[in-house]
Amino acid sequence: MQDGSLFPQPLSPQDARLKNPLALAFIGDTVWDLLVRSRLLRSPHRVNTLHRQAIALVNAGAQAQALARLLPLLSQEEADVLRRGQNAHARHMVPKNQDPVAYSQATGLEALLGYLYLSGQEARILELFDIAVPMP
Repeated sequence: MQDGSLFPQPLSPQDARLKNPLALAFIGDTVWDLLVRSRLLRSPHRVNTLHRQAIALVNAGAQAQALARLLPLLSQEEADVLRRGQNAHARHMVPKNQDPVAYSQATGLEALLGYLYLSGQEARILELFDIAVPMP
């Protein structure tokens, strides 16, 4: 961001992997939200409809379903980041209305997205997102 760019200077994949998995999920959650909202804006709906559609895609259950489509496509490195994210959250952090397994999977997906974002792998993020959330 120092060069006036919207995006930070990428970290090396090794440095990005060293980040706390919950920190990766913290940024990955925002990456997912931005991708979903950007995709939804392609359709000519009212804001209320867009908001409802976004809510349907930005939750643990939807992210767990998206992850299921991606699992066979992940590299070993990506699968390792995913696993660290899934194992990172404490059971007491799971919201009462969420399935703990889906919540763990969603946290893993968010950690993976955070890792890819911080290491400057935007093309890979878009490739995975297009598979995870196919165009209607």
